[in-house]
Amino acid sequence: MAELSEQQDQEVAPDADQPIHRSKSGFWFGIGIVLIILAVAGIGFYLFQQLRTQQETLGGSLDKGDMRLIEMSKQISAYQSQIAAIQTHLAAIEAEIKSKDAQQHKALTDLAQLQTERLGNLEQELSASIQQVQRQLGKTRGDWLIADAEYLLSVANQRLHLMGDVNTAEEALKAADQRLRESGDAGAFKVREQIAKDLALLDGVSVPDIVGLFASVQTLQDQVDKLALIKPYAGKKLTQSEEIHSHAEAPTDSHDLLAKALKQLEGVVTVRHSDQQITEILTPQEAQFIRQQLRVKLEMIKVALVQQNQDLYRSGIADGKAWLEENFIKNDDGKRFLAELKRLDGINMRSQYPDISQSLKILRDITKLRIETDKALSGSGTTPTEQ
Repeated sequence: MAELSEQQDQEVAPDADQPIHRSKSGFWFGIGIVLIILAVAGIGFYLFQQLRTQQETLGGSLDKGDMRLIEMSKQISAYQSQIAAIQTHLAAIEAEIKSKDAQQHKALTDLAQLQTERLGNLEQELSASIQQVQRQLGKTRGDWLIADAEYLLSVANQRLHLMGDVNTAEEALKAADQRLRESGDAGAFKVREQIAKDLALLDGVSVPDIVGLFASVQTLQDQVDKLALIKPYAGKKLTQSEEIHSHAEAPTDSHDLLAKALKQLEGVVTVRHSDQQITEILTPQEAQFIRQQLRVKLEMIKVALVQQNQDLYRSGIADGKAWLEENFIKNDDGKRFLAELKRLDGINMRSQYPDISQSLKILRDITKLRIETDKALSGSGTTPTEQ
């Protein structure tokens, strides 16, 4: 604009004498140029503002996009964490399934092995049973009779030594001898000879009457209520003093005076004599308990008789005698009761039984006896005959 103004001055200066209207047109031209410059500046400023606004808008969009990207990355990280946790859980489940499969496989293997072993044992037992049946089927009647005799001899030994049953032992020995006789086996002669000796030994054994002893103890139990207790108790029946102490043993004047005084007090006061000091008066329940205890001790004697337990039998009788002497009066009933206990104490419930097992030992070696018998018969030139 300075250049334009200088040009205008130079143009105006040479021609100072030009008309005035040319100076006015130059003025308006300068104003137009100024307006154009202002318009261009305004348009530039407007465009600058629009550009700035677009930049700000674009920057805000970029910021929002970054935030969204950050959020999306966080969500993706969370999803990845969840996927990792799921994968870990699936791995744990897979490991547990493999472990259970291994356990089930091991259990099935063990069960199969156990079943195989059981089947093997059953096969062995079945095979042994079949062989035994085959051996049994191959036996003769004589073999069966000898086996039956062996069983009877075993029963005889058990009944004698375990239960003290002499009668059953004798019957079993006789039955075994009968089986050996029917078998016709020459090798059984020595067994029958030993059986005869065993029967002779049993004949000398004294067998106590267990049933009779049991009945005697039961009778004593029934007589417990008749026994008089030493200590007085409420509800006890009155008895005459002569049952305990006889006044006729000292017929003195003082004794006669005492007898007259007692006669006058008869019906009002009852005087009883006792050799033991009375320290208390029992209740009916206590008196019943004392009698019941004596019954229990007698019951133990009965149990010992059934079991044929000599030690328990002796101990029960000793307890009964001690309880009787401690709590009951030695009147006629008490003396009879004590005498019966002493009689039972003198009985040996079990005797010393003889050994009858020799015949069973010989019979179990019947094969050797047969060989010896065959040699003896072949050497003498005779044939075996039934014994």
